[in-house]
Amino acid sequence: MEQKTKRRYITGLDGVRTLAVLGVIFYHLLPDKVKGGYLGVAIFFAISGYLITDHLNQEWQETGKIRLLTFYKKRIKRLWPNLALVMVLSTAYITLFQRNLLNNLRGVFFSSLLFFNNWWQIQNGSSYFDRFNNESPFTHIWYTAVEAQNYLIWPILFIILMLLLKKRGKIFIAVMIGALASAIWMAILFKPGSDPTRVYYGTDTRVFGIWMGSALAFIWPSNHLKERIPKEAKRLLNGVGLTSLFLLILSFFFLSDQNSFLYYGGFFLISILCVVLLAVVVHPGASLNKWLTNSLFKYIGSRSYWIYLYQYPVMIFYEAKIKNLADNVLLHTVVEIFLIMLLSELSYQFFEKPLRHFDYSKTWQVVKGWFKKPILSWQKPAFLPTVAILGITVVGLIIAPVNHVDANQQKMKEQILANRKIAAESKKTAKEKTTNTTTSTTDDKAANAKKAEQHSELAQKYGVTDSQVKKADAAKFTFFGDSVMLGAAAGLNEMFPNSVVDAEINRQVYASVDLLQKLKDDKLLHDTVIIGLGTNSPFTDQQFADIMAVMGQERKVYWINMRAPTVRTQGTVNAALTSMAKKYKNLTIIDWYDYSINHNEWFYEDGTHINPDGLTNYVKLMVDSLIKS
Repeated sequence: MEQKTKRRYITGLDGVRTLAVLGVIFYHLLPDKVKGGYLGVAIFFAISGYLITDHLNQEWQETGKIRLLTFYKKRIKRLWPNLALVMVLSTAYITLFQRNLLNNLRGVFFSSLLFFNNWWQIQNGSSYFDRFNNESPFTHIWYTAVEAQNYLIWPILFIILMLLLKKRGKIFIAVMIGALASAIWMAILFKPGSDPTRVYYGTDTRVFGIWMGSALAFIWPSNHLKERIPKEAKRLLNGVGLTSLFLLILSFFFLSDQNSFLYYGGFFLISILCVVLLAVVVHPGASLNKWLTNSLFKYIGSRSYWIYLYQYPVMIFYEAKIKNLADNVLLHTVVEIFLIMLLSELSYQFFEKPLRHFDYSKTWQVVKGWFKKPILSWQKPAFLPTVAILGITVVGLIIAPVNHVDANQQKMKEQILANRKIAAESKKTAKEKTTNTTTSTTDDKAANAKKAEQHSELAQKYGVTDSQVKKADAAKFTFFGDSVMLGAAAGLNEMFPNSVVDAEINRQVYASVDLLQKLKDDKLLHDTVIIGLGTNSPFTDQQFADIMAVMGQERKVYWINMRAPTVRTQGTVNAALTSMAKKYKNLTIIDWYDYSINHNEWFYEDGTHINPDGLTNYVKLMVDSLIKS
């Protein structure tokens, strides 16, 4: 049996954790600036895999076995109390101040605390990438579920590998094969043009990041690395470490979550960079550990789990109170960061630190002590607030509805469902007309008179001229957009009966190229195309270029800009559209933002989807923009 070795605290890892958590935070707060900040999770995965396996390795060396029960207890103590506190506080807040988020709360709450939230979200159709329709303070909990599920199976796999393969080189190869299989499975399940949440959330398709860190621990154990190494080796390590650090930071700013490359090996390559950085930081002979060690990084790194947990609740709760978030994104970002850090610090000082040395076997005795007389005393200052918060949480969970739709949501839902049928019918009718080339004329004065009367009624209804209505009636346009346009489908079909309306909920720019190509192949992409996309997520220059390539130079393209005051990317998307209009000669922007920004009465509560009044004005803007008087 090998002699027990002292485990060293690798201070530089706090610097790496700081990089990871800042990436994730700014990805959500400034998605147009830190496009790849979500990759911070890949760093967390690599660190987790390495440290857990390194500790298991040392325990195996010292004792020749792994105490599974002790391992599980430590992991639960690390993950669960912090998560439970944030879940309870958030649920109590929702119950008191934001009851629209009570919907399906029980499922979210218990799937989070039982560590299967990633699969719950997948099953319920939640999207990590839809920043508009996926309003939940618990979206990010998928990460803790993946970590916990790996903690459950990894020590057992570790024991099996150690008993069967014995040699660490062979185990390294076996674990890397498993990691590669997971990455390949991600590539197989990924469907270009569709929402990638399934492969992003799935334990089976994300565990490779953790296992790559685990594989490193077998060939790079922290307690066997020498502090004194040749100068050439030190320079090599420092150079490799700085290069990987630079490439990771670069990817935070330029590697968009909408890039298909990520799912065809990109995440795997990023994980390699994470593991390389990790290898250099943990090596005592390299300088990176020292360079990433300072008081600020130590502070943020030690609270990184709290910061991660509080990010979404703070963003969702705070932004719900701000009606025009997009007007001053920078100010609101600073406020949200302050709130996240404040809550993290308070939780660290008054919850985590007292629990570090708490004997959980005495939990019941402590709870019973709360109710011993005198119940109210200076020695029990937290008793009443704790009971009140827990009581409110229980009430919230009891009253939380399942798949509830309120009156406004029901009205909007009915409008969208009806419009979806109308849009589908417009495509069907247009397709039939492309195959039926026969034309008919009529001199029936009565029919012409009736038509003129209908035109006059439409002109009055939408506030346009009879001449515009007549031209709109004969026009052949293609309208292509997301749920905002879908909400106007009835009016568009009424005003432009010979046009195609193709709109759908949660439609993204990155998923639209194939759909537009299909319209083109079916001869439903007319010479004038009106696009309404960008509400659900921003787009890259390449994605825009791909759409314009389908359009071709011969088509006239109108793009409706974005009116979503509660979405922080509103200004970014609209600025990008203005820039694109200068780049493409056949592109014109329809300024829905400026036309509607002072008319909240046109919209449902979200300030983006149009109500019946908004529909009328939306159609009027289309007529005025497309049809000359």
